[in-house]
Amino acid sequence: MAGKVLIVDDEPNIRQLVRFNLEREGFTVIEAEDGISCLEIINKERPDLVVLDIMIPGKDGLEVCRIMKSRPELSGIAVIMLTAKIEEVDTILGLEMGADDYVTKPFSPRELIARIKAVLRRGYKDPQQSDELTFGNLRMNLVRYEAFILSAKLELTPKEFELLKCFVADPGKAYTRELLLEKVWGYEYAGDTRTVDVHIRHLRLKLSVDPELAEAIETVRGVGYRLRK
Repeated sequence: MAGKVLIVDDEPNIRQLVRFNLEREGFTVIEAEDGISCLEIINKERPDLVVLDIMIPGKDGLEVCRIMKSRPELSGIAVIMLTAKIEEVDTILGLEMGADDYVTKPFSPRELIARIKAVLRRGYKDPQQSDELTFGNLRMNLVRYEAFILSAKLELTPKEFELLKCFVADPGKAYTRELLLEKVWGYEYAGDTRTVDVHIRHLRLKLSVDPELAEAIETVRGVGYRLRK
C-alpha cells in the first residue's frame, strides 16, 4: 500500500522522523509547518491522508480539520490528529470534526504507520460480494463508496461508511467496540474505545434524515452496537 501523506507539524524533527519512516514504506511525503500553508498544500496536492498536529501556528489543527471536512472536495481526505495533550476534550473534538483517528505524542513511528495504513485501507472486497447493500431506505454502493437514503446522498467519512457497512451486512449481529476497531480501523487498539462511540454518534446524526434508520443502530449494554433487524 502506498499513497501521498502530508505531515503538518511545527517541529522539524517530528516531520523528519515521520517522513523517514513513511518513505521507507513507499509513501510520497509532503510537509507543512502551520495551518495556513497546510490548507494551501492540501488544495494544491490533494494528499490521501494528513497527519495533523493540533498545536500548530496560524490555524490550529482542529480548525484545519473543521475546514477540510466542511468542504466537499476535501472532506474525503483522511486525517490522523497528533496531540501532545492528554485531555479528553482534544481527542473528542478532533473526532467530532471528522478526524479518522488520533495518536498521542510521544508516539512510536511503527504505531503511526500502522494507523496510517489502517486508515487508508478500504478493505478487501470478496469477488462474490454484491456491489450494493440495502437496508430499508438505505442503499450503499461498495464500489463507489457512496451511500444514499432514497435519492439523497449521505456525506460519510471512510470510517463512518465502514461502520455502517458492518452493520448493514449483518443486521442483528452485536459488535463489541473492540471488534469494530479491528474490522474498521484494522489494528489491535491499545487505548480506550471512545473513538468508536464518537463515530457512532456522528453516524446516527447523519442518518437522522431517516429517524427510523438512525434509531436502528442500537447500543447493546455491556457489549457494543448492533443494527436492529
